[in-house]
Amino acid sequence: MILRAALGALALVAATGCAPHDLRDTAPTPGAPAASDSFAQALYTSGFTGEAVVSRRPGDLSSVSIGRAARDEADNPERWPWASMTKQVLAVLAMQQVEADTLDLDAPADRYLPELASKVPSPTIRQLLQHRSGLANPDDSPPDATGFPSFYSDGQTGLDWCLADRSAPSDQWRYNNCDYIVLGAILENVTGEPIEALLEKRIATPSGWRDTGLLRAGSARDFAGRDPAYTTRIARYGTSAALVGPLADMLRFDRALMAGRLIGPEARAAMWQGDPQLGYMALGQWVFDAQLEGCDAPVRIVERRGAIGKYQVRNIILPKRDMALALATADGELDFGEIWTGSGALHDALAALACNAIASPATPR
Repeated sequence: MILRAALGALALVAATGCAPHDLRDTAPTPGAPAASDSFAQALYTSGFTGEAVVSRRPGDLSSVSIGRAARDEADNPERWPWASMTKQVLAVLAMQQVEADTLDLDAPADRYLPELASKVPSPTIRQLLQHRSGLANPDDSPPDATGFPSFYSDGQTGLDWCLADRSAPSDQWRYNNCDYIVLGAILENVTGEPIEALLEKRIATPSGWRDTGLLRAGSARDFAGRDPAYTTRIARYGTSAALVGPLADMLRFDRALMAGRLIGPEARAAMWQGDPQLGYMALGQWVFDAQLEGCDAPVRIVERRGAIGKYQVRNIILPKRDMALALATADGELDFGEIWTGSGALHDALAALACNAIASPATPR
């Protein structure tokens, strides 16, 4: 089954913006959640340790810290690597340019980035967004001493590397961070602005971000579990996966996207058109319908995953239910499961959130 194969394969690899926020935050709850909180209980019984932030309705946002100490500083929330959730943000920036008629999704990308011109056919903007570009893939770079692809550790990174050894675009997809590194360069060329300025003006301000930005080399920006190796790695993902910030900002982004403050309904519908032939990949995210326990009908899911080493991130929008959920953990071994299978940590949490399903009693691992 295409959906099973494609979604099951996704262990996806991730402008400071400050603006007044319009969401009511509640203090994180540490350790074991209350039995009455079926959503948090579902995560707790799955063995999840980390932070979850939920928006059940516009203007509402609540955070729960499970199996770890909660941060008490209301004005200094935990920052997390957003990993490939960065790609969802880049997709919105791209769709803004589509709305402005400065980008055509099906035009060759070398129209907007001359460095792409070569004997090899140029991918289109859509192919970049859907990982069908044929660009060189950082995952193919030799492993470093820790076993991580050396693209992220030895300094041989960036646009030139991504363009140096590429093949023709394909009808099939292969996950590739270079696609969004190149897309970032295209957005800078088209707008004449650095990516940090675009993030600030076109994403952070309308979303109401409080403390999210790209981690750059040499930055002192802190995040959960920061160490020198991860700081170097994350920075080198660039516009493919280097955003760092609180999960509350992720939910503010979701709310702004649903409310039409970032792109209009036609552009959003185009971005959220999941392709069954690509495992329901849309543009920068996956969009599909899934049956959740306790719900009478399938629920529309907009899913964006991210992973860099030990970090795992999930951003889920339920547009027809007007809900959103963001999760982050430093447990790289946690199996979130697949929503569409009807079981697993993420399915159970969503069922509790959207369908009032109650998590079965269990002993957390």
